Amino acid sequence: MSPDAMITHFVGASALVLVVAHAAGWLARRLKQPYIVGQLSAGIALGPSLLGALAPDVYASLFPEEIGPALTGFAQFALVVFLFTVGYELDLKILGDRARTSLTVALASFVVPMAVGCGGALLFREQLHGLGMPREPSPAMVVFAGVALSITAVPVLTAIVRENGLSRSVPGVVAVSAAGVLDAACWTVLAAALMDGGGSGTALDWPWRVALAVGFVTVMALAARPVLRRLLWRTRMEPSLRLALLIGFALGSAWVTHSLGLHVIFGALLAGVVVPREEGGTLDPDLLRPLHDVSSLLLPFFFVISGQSVALNSMDGTGWTVLLVVTVLAVTTKIGSGTLAARLGGLDRHDARTVGVLLSARGLTELIALNAGLQAGLLSAPLYTVLVFMALATTLFTQPLLLLTRRLADRDRASRPSSPAPFAPPPSQDGTTTAPADVG
Repeated sequence: MSPDAMITHFVGASALVLVVAHAAGWLARRLKQPYIVGQLSAGIALGPSLLGALAPDVYASLFPEEIGPALTGFAQFALVVFLFTVGYELDLKILGDRARTSLTVALASFVVPMAVGCGGALLFREQLHGLGMPREPSPAMVVFAGVALSITAVPVLTAIVRENGLSRSVPGVVAVSAAGVLDAACWTVLAAALMDGGGSGTALDWPWRVALAVGFVTVMALAARPVLRRLLWRTRMEPSLRLALLIGFALGSAWVTHSLGLHVIFGALLAGVVVPREEGGTLDPDLLRPLHDVSSLLLPFFFVISGQSVALNSMDGTGWTVLLVVTVLAVTTKIGSGTLAARLGGLDRHDARTVGVLLSARGLTELIALNAGLQAGLLSAPLYTVLVFMALATTLFTQPLLLLTRRLADRDRASRPSSPAPFAPPPSQDGTTTAPADVG
């Protein structure tokens, strides 16, 4: 294919991706679902499993193999900007007065699904072998199975909390703050699994990679933050130039972590975390707004690339059975552990149940982890497909379960006996009411 033809195909495919994905996101929002549910569905629909199966000639014309690297590059750029934004917004000070409760919820919501996921990977080795996994999974594969069940999508959870008016409520604050701590633990464990997985292609042995990664994190934490504060904030650099430099900083950090055998996601998150905030700890709106705009505009490319790896034709009886089991485990372990921990932290049963339901949403964060695992060779394509549908299902279930929880709470409050009314004397024969005697 000539360069001009490749550019033509890429421009046409980009137009289709942007229009279809954002239209599907708008439709999902009209159906009271998170925006990314529609975008993920559109990405799968534009992949080989649906569009490629129903209209193979159209699919081959719209998405020829030659434009794959360009689409992947756009997807990775969008991912870096998105995760840089997530890291910049991450603020554990939100724990506040509920710090102990939030930490308890985060710990339980991490340990229980992690144990169930790792145990399931070992217990159901034969069934997973039917989905292309080895009979004897490596330790990294077992750990990744636990991470896949443990993750909570902080951006999706935050959107659900905001759209349901829970931002200032106790369960909303506890769920968001616990999810932040929980995902920090999941990303750390995932980094260790990817280093041990050996799928990065780097020539360095894992002890060297660990040492270099620790050194890089130390430099970023101790040196990058004061340098950025002096360079970007004290000089009062204009917003557009500051945005460009920070995105370049995030891309550079992502390049370093990828070179160390990790994924670009870790460098992007780390870059966002070390960027200093405004005085008083507030977020800079001139930085945050364009970051959200750029990431939301380009994230559909990531969903399409993710959809390219979804193989619906691999979903036989074993695949659908594993999907059912994994989805049930993903929902019950999150809701159960989150609810119990919130109750132990002092929340009433309705607020505790709300926390558990909110933590079951996985969405985009799960998809990012699954892509990293697939690229590192920790997942087979059929199991990747199963886990993508699990992420979609758990995100779809969150809003209906939240509404059900709210209705149960309302019904419980309505069924409580009301306080007795003040004594009123019986009416007299002529229908008037006799005033009570003054006993004072």
